[in-house]
Amino acid sequence: MMAALGRKKIPRYAAPMALELEEREMRRMGERALERILEHLRSLPEQPLHAVTGGKKLARSLREPLPERGVPFDRLMNTLFGRVIPHSLNTASPGYLAYIPGGGLFQAALADFIALATNRYSTVWLAAPGLVQLEENVVQWFCEVLGLPTGAGGLLTSGGSMANLIALVAARRDRLPPDFLSGVLYTSSQAHHSVAKAAAFAGFPGERVRSLPVDGLFRLDLAALEAAVTEDRAAGLQPFCVVGNAGTTNTGAVDDLQGLARISERERLWLHVDAAYGGFFAMTARGRARVSGIERADSVTLDPHKGLFLPYGTGCLLVRERASLRRAHAMGAAYMPPMQTDDDLVDFCELGPELSREARGLRVWLPLKMHGARTFRDALDEKLDLAQAAAARIRALPYVELIAEPELSLFAFRVRPPGETDERRLEELNRAVLVAVNDRQRVLLTGARVEGRFLIRVCVLSFRTHQDRLDACVEDVRAAVASVVGQEGT
Repeated sequence: MMAALGRKKIPRYAAPMALELEEREMRRMGERALERILEHLRSLPEQPLHAVTGGKKLARSLREPLPERGVPFDRLMNTLFGRVIPHSLNTASPGYLAYIPGGGLFQAALADFIALATNRYSTVWLAAPGLVQLEENVVQWFCEVLGLPTGAGGLLTSGGSMANLIALVAARRDRLPPDFLSGVLYTSSQAHHSVAKAAAFAGFPGERVRSLPVDGLFRLDLAALEAAVTEDRAAGLQPFCVVGNAGTTNTGAVDDLQGLARISERERLWLHVDAAYGGFFAMTARGRARVSGIERADSVTLDPHKGLFLPYGTGCLLVRERASLRRAHAMGAAYMPPMQTDDDLVDFCELGPELSREARGLRVWLPLKMHGARTFRDALDEKLDLAQAAAARIRALPYVELIAEPELSLFAFRVRPPGETDERRLEELNRAVLVAVNDRQRVLLTGARVEGRFLIRVCVLSFRTHQDRLDACVEDVRAAVASVVGQEGT
């Protein structure tokens, strides 16, 4: 019987072996991909800022069933670089001044290549102690930048939305009982929508999220916060958290973080600061002064894919007390190895919801080690200078009023001809100006409706953006205003 079994023919399958590429083929693929990437990067300054017309047609043309047979690598590269990638907003362009720009450093992409090719498991310390320590180094560097105390810590996330969610879960577990539905969260009307979304995911009904008014600088009104806390406590509710902003998406406003910290300490509120956009300006002297008080927060959201120019998908949450994350998120399982008990070592799976993810730390660690903090500090200082100068020039244009001064590197303005007060007409006028600017394809701006007014935003944050693009921005705004307002007057 055994002899017959030994003589039985074993089926041969080609597919498993085909997945193991020969070194020569891997080298060829890497070289071809690098050629296409370098060609793309060389042409960035001349590429359109937006090329999304016909997007539905493109998307539908790309639909296909599961492929049974493979397609040559070069043909797939032609599809990506010839059809897929060009039809998009050019977020890597030096003229991208829309939303909050993300840089996409090439150095970070190489770090990702290393991380994904070596494919180490880094959310458990035991599986990759060195990679985990490099990521923990990054987290501790960020704590140092913000001035957080010994015992602070955190983790890298996919972005600010995930960081806000993890923070609110930690705040809920720290400040509320298991039956937490009477808990109340406070933030401003200018908060990022991910805060309300995070509260919903954390289990809070919409009526437990208080969106409070802002002052003339679009900062959370401290008197309104104190009144709301008093009113809610009198109604038998449990105020537990306030979310401040260090750079709002609409206008770049920075809340009075010192004032929020004082109220939070007095009322025993967890203070979370959403500094996804503005937090890394704390690396500069001016930025550090403008976000003063952030060091008193219980938790802070940062986006290295904004202020450190890294690829999208690089967020961070820092907490004043790392143990608070472990209390909120740690959970054991029979198949898991023992977790670290040493205070200076960390298992990232115990600090947030993710158990499996890439070794995110390398994409931050490599650029910082290559260039040093000073290089990033200088780049951020340049963005502060560029925004201040551009805002002053746009403010001086006819029919333009600056609504939000650049506290950091973002400002907002609108066009308002003399005597025009109808907000509907003003919105139509400003949308026309925005379209006219963007149609020139030298810069890309976006708008936002703030306190009932439609504003045009300029956000300077790409490491590729320098004085020439801000000159183009001012020139194109001047031409667009002259064209649109002139047409209105005829």
